Amino acid sequence: MFQHDVPGVDESPRGKDQQRPQWRHDPGTNPDRDGAADRPSGHQGRARDDTVVPVPCDSARLIAALVRANAEGGATLRLAEKCTYTLTHAFAQPDEYDGGIRDAREAADAAENPGDAEAPPRNPADDKAGLPVIYHRITIEGSGATIVRGVDSPDFRFFTVRDGGELTLRDVTLRNGRSAAEGGSIHIVHGATAVVERVTVLGSTSLSAEGGGGGIFNDGNLQISDSKLIGNRAAGTQGKGGGLLNGGVMVMHRTEFRHNSAVSYGGGLANFRAAGDVYSSAFVQNNAGQGGGMASFSARTKVFDTLVAQNSAEVGGGLANSDAVLVLRQLTVRDNIATLKGGGISTTQGLLPLDDSVVSGNTTRGNGGGIHSEKSNLLVRGSAVKGNAAVGKRSQGAGLFVTAGSTSLYRSHVVGNTSTLKAGGIQAERAQVKIDDESIVVENNPTNCEGSKVPVAHCFR
Repeated sequence: MFQHDVPGVDESPRGKDQQRPQWRHDPGTNPDRDGAADRPSGHQGRARDDTVVPVPCDSARLIAALVRANAEGGATLRLAEKCTYTLTHAFAQPDEYDGGIRDAREAADAAENPGDAEAPPRNPADDKAGLPVIYHRITIEGSGATIVRGVDSPDFRFFTVRDGGELTLRDVTLRNGRSAAEGGSIHIVHGATAVVERVTVLGSTSLSAEGGGGGIFNDGNLQISDSKLIGNRAAGTQGKGGGLLNGGVMVMHRTEFRHNSAVSYGGGLANFRAAGDVYSSAFVQNNAGQGGGMASFSARTKVFDTLVAQNSAEVGGGLANSDAVLVLRQLTVRDNIATLKGGGISTTQGLLPLDDSVVSGNTTRGNGGGIHSEKSNLLVRGSAVKGNAAVGKRSQGAGLFVTAGSTSLYRSHVVGNTSTLKAGGIQAERAQVKIDDESIVVENNPTNCEGSKVPVAHCFR
């Protein structure tokens, strides 16, 4: 009756080199499409043609090709197969560069032949990226290449996509980006668009004090599919979104987040004052202050057919929701840890429907081993909350801990959860819990619902 796992995912602690998972279903896009159907129709730039510009295995030639592509209103570039392009400093366009073809060619010639021209004056506004800022519709076919920031190089990300720009990035690895601002590897500004397909973002860092996006920061429109974000960090004092910080509109398919971290919230993904849809993805072994795997704050987030496993946080080991709408369907939330509350899921002042999902094997040293709900509207439908633990000296509600707000269970099971103090199944404080006749609450320890400050109707002792 219940979905117990997402098949095809290697959940081993160091499974980052495995093949991408084969998902059961994916309600959305064709992974081979270029995303053009979803792009704004009013983009000012030349229409894409069939011309593909090959880029030799040379970093200066890559920079020059991007300068020319911007000047000519867009282009499709194909990187040398499995080449490593090593960048050692941030690219700075000449102050007098106005985007014209002549200026672009002069800048490109200077980039290709640095010994033949005087160094252009550095523009601090462009020092954030190792590659030229994307102003037009540019596609980069990576061919398995890697773009890397060199060892001991100054801090910079790889791509900045400006308003009106459209970047399509395929089949490439971005490694060791590091930015003082948002977006350790990619920064998409408001009004810009990026399509990211079969891309690995590895070991990148954002040092932004209040921003984040260790791998990617999106403030525009982002479509990401069949990609991996591994070992990225949002390291600022309030860093958000170790793998990805979304502040715009985002749609994600079949993407993995592993070993990412954030100081504040959203170890893998943070959706902050934004709209984000996640389909058929995996969040494994990420860490944050809140929402080890994923966080939705003041946002609207949908997550379907996704694995959230082995993540850790102080609050919401797997997922955290605050002042937001978080719609969860066909999720497996398991083996996550929270030191304070909400081993699997935490929601505060939010709306959280949980449908056709399994929340199992999660642990907290506070309350709510499976789910902690505070001042929220929690709907659990066709789901199982089982085998969770609340292990602190005064911990309660190993299955669900509900304080204020409302909680309703329909066709759901709360089974085999264990807390230190009763109730072990469902603990309600200043909240009403409704359980329909098709739901069961059994085999929880030390009790199912007995001991709850607010009696839970239709619950066995």
